[in-house]
Amino acid sequence: IPYFLTDRIGEQGTYLRATADFYDRHRIEVRKALVDRVDAGAHRLHMSDGAILDFDRLLIATGSSPAKPAVPGIESDGVLPCWTLDDARRIHRRAAAGSKVVLLGAGFIGCIILEALAERAVDLTVVEPIDRMVPRMMNQTAAGLLKRWCQRKGVKVLTGAKAVAVEPNGGAPGSGGSLTVDLDNGKSLQADLIIRATGVKPNVAFLAGSGIDLDQGVLVSECLMTSADDVFAAGDVCQGLDVSTRQFRVQAIQPTAVEHGRVAAHNMTSDCRIPHAGNLNMNVLDTLGLVSSSFGLWQGVDGGESVELLDEDRYRYLNLQFQEDRLIGATSLGLTENVGVIRGLIQSEKELGVWKDRLLRDPTRVMEAYLASVQGKA
Repeated sequence: IPYFLTDRIGEQGTYLRATADFYDRHRIEVRKALVDRVDAGAHRLHMSDGAILDFDRLLIATGSSPAKPAVPGIESDGVLPCWTLDDARRIHRRAAAGSKVVLLGAGFIGCIILEALAERAVDLTVVEPIDRMVPRMMNQTAAGLLKRWCQRKGVKVLTGAKAVAVEPNGGAPGSGGSLTVDLDNGKSLQADLIIRATGVKPNVAFLAGSGIDLDQGVLVSECLMTSADDVFAAGDVCQGLDVSTRQFRVQAIQPTAVEHGRVAAHNMTSDCRIPHAGNLNMNVLDTLGLVSSSFGLWQGVDGGESVELLDEDRYRYLNLQFQEDRLIGATSLGLTENVGVIRGLIQSEKELGVWKDRLLRDPTRVMEAYLASVQGKA
């Protein structure tokens, strides 16, 4: 969608399948209908078109949907999520150069949309209720650098500000836009378009009464099977294993969905089931040319140690988090050379030995630490 919004691709470029016969060639029957009810005990789906489908095994991969903040007027014309191709079409029509756009949310998805909107040369204001940008990915230092970077690029960023109401004003002369956004600090913003990027929630409502256990998402075993026999879950809807915490939580990121799909497919089609080893919580973000990343327990743990490297003038930042002699989390900004190495050290849970103290003195030596650990010479 961001590439479509910046005219780098047309609609054809957003299609997941290159040819119209993809499903036929792979002997997949596609039915475009909603599931009204899942009867897990009877191994049966009740469809919105009246059809009933029996199954031997079922995969729940219904993904997530944009969360809608409880703000009066949020349903007004001109307030859109940025989730589907239809959303993108409407944003493309409204977000002309110079138009006033308010983006609600500066999380991971919000920052991706931010970049596309900035490239469209709109008059952009970002409103984030938490005191920093991308709060689930960055600490105050890294987020402060990102905020200054965006402001330097002409984007207005309001952190610690929350929208409390949206009011249509009819685009009256001198109003500066067809909508008014009231903030909790008493200020108001005028907008031609408001985009809400205020988080996502798993699509589980249709599972009510199914007998399948739910929490934040669909609860699963280590083999990604739900509480119901022969029913599995994967992706944004699945509350799977986090390799860092060894707890089960929703990880609404693409690498996790891919790995869930691989493990669930194997276990649904084989008598020899394999456990899901868990996924690493990670994000890599490019915001107007400034690349940032976070991995694992980037906030650290009680009793752990950490080191950080900061160059404010060059927008460079590196933070490493340790528990005993293992690297357990990291945040970087403006540094891309060793991102894969950092991820590998965290995910492999390698013991660093003497290299832990060396990294505490000089965190840029992660490549040397990685080579020593994989060669068994840590």
